[in-house]
Amino acid sequence: MSRPRLVASDLDGTLLGRDGMITERTARAWRDLWQARIRTVIVTARPPRWVDHLAAITGDHGIVICGNGAFLYDVAHRRILETHGMAPALVHELVADLRAIDGVSFSAELADGFHREDAYPAGTPDGIPEIGLERIGPLQDIGAPVGKLLARAPHRPAEEFLEEVAAIIGDRALLSRSCTGGLAEIGPADMTKARALETWCGQLGIDASEVWAFGDMPNDIPMLSWAGTGWAVANAHADVLAVADRVCGRHDEDGVAGALENLLAEVPAAS
Repeated sequence: MSRPRLVASDLDGTLLGRDGMITERTARAWRDLWQARIRTVIVTARPPRWVDHLAAITGDHGIVICGNGAFLYDVAHRRILETHGMAPALVHELVADLRAIDGVSFSAELADGFHREDAYPAGTPDGIPEIGLERIGPLQDIGAPVGKLLARAPHRPAEEFLEEVAAIIGDRALLSRSCTGGLAEIGPADMTKARALETWCGQLGIDASEVWAFGDMPNDIPMLSWAGTGWAVANAHADVLAVADRVCGRHDEDGVAGALENLLAEVPAAS
């Protein structure tokens, strides 16, 4: 197995434990990569405000790729460096069309925080409470680019709901899925974790063949497919397991850490 120059990882269900926190073993393995002169970057569906507590593992660059690539976030200085969002007019159009789904409600991730309708359920389908600035009001009030539009219809079967959303938005935007519940995550049509990671690696002069990427949900598939070695954790979605080059242990058993420890023990350091 060749030594990577960069390791990228998703967070929830992959690098983090069941409680959404990073264990000391995993944090140590991640930091050991730096000592071995292997670069690291976190690539997550989480919005910027949900990664501040992970500043200690971002490396000296202090950057996290958030919102499936919509935001490039400087954790160390708590500032968004880049936003790749959908135009407000498109968001308003999508919301209007998706209203055809019975019981649907919406929220949106913007550079300055979270904006949700009053009817949008608090917290995530996985039970994670909202963090940081929250605005409540009609989404028609939004006048800035939207990194991610979120739609939920709690009383609809999840798979059926997601299929209907996909049919309605067509190729105007990209539907992704990063959690097990019926949460439709809608982003720019041309933005994926893979594209964001490719751009990041291009700035560093690192080729896809020199990258390891870890993930667990369908929104990780483009990133795992792009990377030279795509890793799925054992608890990953079946679609992710089907495309992964390799499989490591479960997220709640420090599976990523185990793979990294093996890498550092077996692959000679770069000269």
